[in-house]
Formats: sequence, C-alpha cells, structure tokens
Amino acid sequence: MATVRKPRIAITLGDPRGIGPEVVAKALAEAAVRDAARYLLLGPDGVARPEGIEFESVGVWSGTGSARLAGALAGRAVERAVALVLDGHADAIVTAPAHKPALREAGYPWPGHTEMLRELAGVPATACCLAAEETALGGALRVVLVTGHIPLRDVPSALTPSRLVEVTLLTRDALRRFWECHAPRLALCGLNPHASDAGLFGDEEERIFVPALESLRALGVDATDPLPADTVFVRAARGEFHAVLAPYHDVGMAAIKTAAFGAAVNVTLGLPFPRTSPDHGTAFDIAGTGRADPRSMARAIALAVTFARRTATTAASAAV
Repeated sequence: MATVRKPRIAITLGDPRGIGPEVVAKALAEAAVRDAARYLLLGPDGVARPEGIEFESVGVWSGTGSARLAGALAGRAVERAVALVLDGHADAIVTAPAHKPALREAGYPWPGHTEMLRELAGVPATACCLAAEETALGGALRVVLVTGHIPLRDVPSALTPSRLVEVTLLTRDALRRFWECHAPRLALCGLNPHASDAGLFGDEEERIFVPALESLRALGVDATDPLPADTVFVRAARGEFHAVLAPYHDVGMAAIKTAAFGAAVNVTLGLPFPRTSPDHGTAFDIAGTGRADPRSMARAIALAVTFARRTATTAASAAV
C-alpha cells in the first residue's frame, strides 16, 4: 500500500510577548495533532518551542524588547510563511496571535492578518470566517464577516452590494473547496434591528441586500433574504444554514464566541492556500504563566491539516 504523504504546515509563533509560543507547544504535544502532519515553526530565537519540530528563525527575542521589535518578528514570520506556501514548500499556514498595534509600529500598515495575507498572496479579496464544528447549541456555526476591522460608523458605507456579493461568493467557494459542502445554504444577517422590519428601522436592507441578492441568485447561489441578527445564528447552529454572512465585526464575533469560545477557528477565505488561526488574541495578561488554553490552536492546526489534504486531493484529481 502506498504511503500517504503528510502535509507540511507552516506555523508562525506570533507576538513573542503573548501566548502564541505556549499554545503552539501545547497543541503539538497532543499526539493526534503532532502525528497528523509535518510542521515548520517560524519565529524568533529566544522563545520556548517544542523539541523535535523543524524551526526557522526570523530574528532574536531576548525575553524583553519593544513593541516595534515584537511586531517586526511576528510580521517577518508571516511573510516567510506566505513565501513558503506560494513556492510549494508548505501546504497551509497556521498563525499564532499577533498584536495589531505592534505590527503597525513595525511598519506593517494592515489592520490584521487577513488584510496582510491578501496583499502578500496577491489576491483581490479575502474575508474572515470564524468556524466552529461544535457549539453550545450542538451544531456547527460558521460566521463570515462582510466588513472587518473598521469603526462602526464606517460600516454603512463599506457594506455595498458589490462587497456583499464578493464575500458571499468567497464563502460559497470555500465551503465547496475546504469543507466539501457541494450545495451550500447561506444566510445573510441584516444590518438593522429586525432586518429593518420592512423599512421601519433603516433602508440598508432594501438598498444593499436586495440588489446583491438579485446578482447572487442569477449566479445560482442559495442565499436568504436578510434575516434578523437575534435569530439567524441560532438557526444556523441548529443546522439550517452552512454559514452566516455578518454585516460587521462585532455582531458576528459576539455570536460565535458566545456559542463556541475556545473551540472556534479563524479561516481566511479567498487565499490560494489554507490559512487558519485560533479564535483569541495575544493574551499578554496571562503570557508566561502556563495557563493559556491550547484548544483553539489545536483545532486550528487540525483544520489546516484537513484543508491541506483536501486541496491536495482536489489538485491531484484535476491533474489526472
């Protein structure tokens, strides 16, 4: 019997002041995770890391240093990971948490990993998806952000019909490619209370969602009319929809982190390779105490492995 090739996963260790190195080490200590793939850790010398795992240094961290240095080390690791996967030397990327202000101090202008990866990969559009295959309600919940890290006052102008169409298509394609869901059912979460209640609480549902839905349905996409935020996430977790498109950051993040905090995984949609990360930040307040929970990182690594295998199988089938 032929040996199944294990995918190679590039893991960035994130901000060296945070819990990234700790959760990576704890996750890779789990035999099921460690044995599922080949791993390359990318980060600075000077941080704790597990023995026996390939490592490539992006600089030196002495244990103390400026936010600018920490951001530079985290950013370099991401740049190197993208270069490796684009050159075919890795099959997927998992990123430990970075600190956005530190990245900015180091000269990286993007508001987060999602936007940074889009530029480095040279793709026209990406979207952030938080995915939990198990939730407090029992079923899976996948939430995709139509707009990302922007002030709430800017959401109505950023939430355009074209952006809604773009992110919905990214979601449909990712569900097919990564989750092997061939007929995705997508729910559009309204912007206003009660999805505006026929215009009583705003006109965005009529001005933005209606033309977007006309375009999507012409393309054969199975997407709902805008649904109220106070019910759509529950319906999705009960199995009615494969994913929910959330109009702005906090309405989507609050829902999935309430339903599955510590069990969700961040997936970047629109990249030519799989990228995942845990659903938490750097947690500076507990870094170095040994108390960091590795569950989300372990799930992020496992999901990256699954996605890498599926994309490799799809590519091999297409080549036959």
